[in-house]
Amino acid sequence: MYKRVEDRIRKALRHHIHERYKTDVPVVTERPPKSSMGEVASPLCFELAKRLKKPPRALAQEIANSLKPIEGVARVEVAGGGYLNLFFDRPAFFRAACEEAGRGAAAEPAPNAPKTMVEHTSVNPNKAAHIGHLRNAVLGDTFARLLRYSGRRVEVQNYIDNTGVQVADVVLGFLRLEPKSLDQVRALAAAPKFDYVCWDLYTRVTQWLAEDKSRLDFRSQTLKDIEEGHGDAANMAEIVSTAIVHCHLRTLDRLGIDYDLLSRESEILRLKFWDAAFELLKQRGAIQLAGSGKNAGCWVMQLPSDKETPAEGEEEPTELAEAKIIVRSNGTVTYVGKDIAYHLWKFGLLERDFHYRRFHKHPDGHEAWSTDAESDDPGAPKFGHATEVFNVIDSRQAYPQQVVVAGLRALGHAGEADSLKHFSYNVVALTPRCARELGYEIPPEDAKKPYIEVSGRKGQGVKADDLIDRLITSAQTETEKRHPELAGTPGFHETVNAVAIGALRYFLLRFTRSTVIAFDFEDALSFEGETGPYVQYAVVRVNGIVRKGEGRLNDTDAANLLRIESGEIDVMKYMAAPAGDDLWELVVLAGSLDARVEAALAGQEPAFLARYAFELAQAFNVFYHKHHILSEEDAEKRALLLRLTSLVREQLVAALGLLGIKAPEKM
Repeated sequence: MYKRVEDRIRKALRHHIHERYKTDVPVVTERPPKSSMGEVASPLCFELAKRLKKPPRALAQEIANSLKPIEGVARVEVAGGGYLNLFFDRPAFFRAACEEAGRGAAAEPAPNAPKTMVEHTSVNPNKAAHIGHLRNAVLGDTFARLLRYSGRRVEVQNYIDNTGVQVADVVLGFLRLEPKSLDQVRALAAAPKFDYVCWDLYTRVTQWLAEDKSRLDFRSQTLKDIEEGHGDAANMAEIVSTAIVHCHLRTLDRLGIDYDLLSRESEILRLKFWDAAFELLKQRGAIQLAGSGKNAGCWVMQLPSDKETPAEGEEEPTELAEAKIIVRSNGTVTYVGKDIAYHLWKFGLLERDFHYRRFHKHPDGHEAWSTDAESDDPGAPKFGHATEVFNVIDSRQAYPQQVVVAGLRALGHAGEADSLKHFSYNVVALTPRCARELGYEIPPEDAKKPYIEVSGRKGQGVKADDLIDRLITSAQTETEKRHPELAGTPGFHETVNAVAIGALRYFLLRFTRSTVIAFDFEDALSFEGETGPYVQYAVVRVNGIVRKGEGRLNDTDAANLLRIESGEIDVMKYMAAPAGDDLWELVVLAGSLDARVEAALAGQEPAFLARYAFELAQAFNVFYHKHHILSEEDAEKRALLLRLTSLVREQLVAALGLLGIKAPEKM
């Protein structure tokens, strides 16, 4: 509701200034620091004063005196040197917020509405998922939820790099280090924890390659065979990658993360997506064949930055030079080359399409499809053809993402290039305490660091399933300690699981994307402070009040609740300033969910919504301790307090739902 009234204010001010002063200025609004200064403030008169050569305060007074009434606004005041402070109609806002909270998300978009695509997770299918992958998946899943809530048509994709170096290394391990036949690998892949087996093998292969650089030739040949679909290497890569993807999906199902399509890199190659993109790039002169130098024999994309001469004695970073190679001298395509082809398809710019097959059914019944090279299962949705794309990829991949954007521009697709957004984030590390708990040897030089970095190649990291299992065990212990009577009761396991997953998702979401997260079991599971369990417990407390209230309601209470909603009871006598400011501020906060969702989407920061959930839980706890909700003697005020409690519950549950967190009945 806050967003709705704020939008009306901006529109009214914009129209008024245009009509009265025959000019247009940006109408910026902000939330004042305290309710005595109103609910919305605007500094627009300072900019308007520059245009009209008038004092800003005098202009603010003119506008306050002449502005037509705005629905939901009680009055306008001038503050400071020229601020406009607008005060909401408190009873009207409260009734509207209660009504709006029951409606939930925006209406389902039309089937042909513009499509927003979110690609996230994209774990290499060569080993078990780890905690860093979970940050990617949770961020992407939450952002997709926010987009859907706002009314967008969203398609979620998970890119499966099943022909890349990481898969080739595991295949190389099974062929050279073990060695194993196709049938033996197929049997291993069907057994539990195959992703754990590959985790250890991948580490061993990394060490084996480091011991003798000449062994890299084996990797190159294996990679080439996989890309071209030849022999045992290609068949083994298919077995390994498909089995690992199923492992990943089972892990991510535990976090409530769904996908619409798994886009496999192998189909980009085998259906000649890359061939079509390659021809387009050559025709437009976007890539050139290098005839000499370190990139001789490679097809290279020249970017504008290439024309800048490095300072004397300064060499171009290796990763930048490598990232601009589109086709290696041995004919294999780099990741970024395949990515350009993939993004042409995402935007519907490639006159080719995948075949599709059903791949996985999520616990909620949602079906995840996979690309296929040969045949279609009936009933496949129409994938691709997005108008906007968000790629959730860590910040270290910023340059390759820029190369893809440059490729789209070079092909004449500037609009699509502008609509491709890199939703970047920083890494997840471990606190020293957490690393010790996991049995890591911490080198002396790292002992005083605030966090310990992890490495998949070295086998250092927290496997996602191990982490979830550990959190579930801790959540069970904590819940049994607080409420021993709940142990073994129906729904106990579901409650413990909800607390553990809520703790993990909230911990990964509460930090802004650019922050390095130092994970710690104790911090994540705390029932105090800015944590998932703290917010969940606020809902449990609300549930208890609502249940008790329903049990104690007499006919007068029931009638008063209806009178509150219809406006027959004058709630202003309880919410008027200054005595009622605490109630009013909770109403405004509860009515601000959509405004916070809009801010999270505009800033591409799910952390804004996580913070909102915590603030609302915190504000409710203060309200709970200050007001005797069920024992309030004034019957009309009691009805107001109960309805406000229900409003907070609805908004907390909605906010947690957008964060992918369940609100348990008890905990």
